[in-house]
Amino acid sequence: MIISGKELSAKLKADMAAEVATFPAKYGRVPHLAVILVGEDPGSVSYVTGKAKASAEVGIRNTTIRKPATISEAELLDIVAGLNADAEVDGILVQLPLPKHIDEDRVIAAIDKSKDVDGFHPLNVAALWQKQPCTLPCTPKGIIKMLKAAGVDIAGREAVVIGRSNIVGLPVAKLLLDENATVTVAHSRTRDLPGVTRRAEILVVAIGRPKFVTADMVAEGAVVIDVGGNRDPESGKLCGDVDFAAIEPKASVITPVPGGVGPMTICCLMENTIECFLRKRK
Repeated sequence: MIISGKELSAKLKADMAAEVATFPAKYGRVPHLAVILVGEDPGSVSYVTGKAKASAEVGIRNTTIRKPATISEAELLDIVAGLNADAEVDGILVQLPLPKHIDEDRVIAAIDKSKDVDGFHPLNVAALWQKQPCTLPCTPKGIIKMLKAAGVDIAGREAVVIGRSNIVGLPVAKLLLDENATVTVAHSRTRDLPGVTRRAEILVVAIGRPKFVTADMVAEGAVVIDVGGNRDPESGKLCGDVDFAAIEPKASVITPVPGGVGPMTICCLMENTIECFLRKRK
């Protein structure tokens, strides 16, 4: 079974659009997402364009603030402070990565926790690990939604996550734990990585290395979630962190690249923006 994140996100966005359409009558306006894009990194420009398109589909107001890569950290923090103070802005997203002269952690921490739609603010991260209400990071949230939509029973399963980033690896491991999976986090220093990954009933791969996971690393019938978005060095085409063609015949469930986890990440950003808007109303 191939889980199409594209199809699932389209369905979820249609449901959200129907909900948002009722907001002007109920609350006087729709949710407002402000996105800050620094520089012209092609990947970042593409993501920001996708976020604006999804906002239009759902009926969310979107403002994209574009600044040159030469902007100072102080100027960027001033923009964030202005958005924090603006009662008409419900969600703030600073597109990463930022230029090297800017401290990403400082910028993320400067965002009002209640407007942090990425779920990266230190207080949102702390709340996630303490099982407190919080905004969940978009990609891990999307992965859990995909597993549930595919009818995967997570409880009691052995899950292996390859990658330990703050954006995907660590939070998805926590969400899998919260769904009662038994979780192993593997990484570049893991001994006998193929032996570890072959134990996985659910395998989540988020390491940013094209086709790194090969068929011999995956158990027959495993559920494989590919978070990668790389260029295949041979064909130049977009590919994931797993060798899809080799692994698909072995897997019971697998996500494609493109069209898998990516669309769900943007879908969950829309959901987080709506949640931030509604929390303020409550």
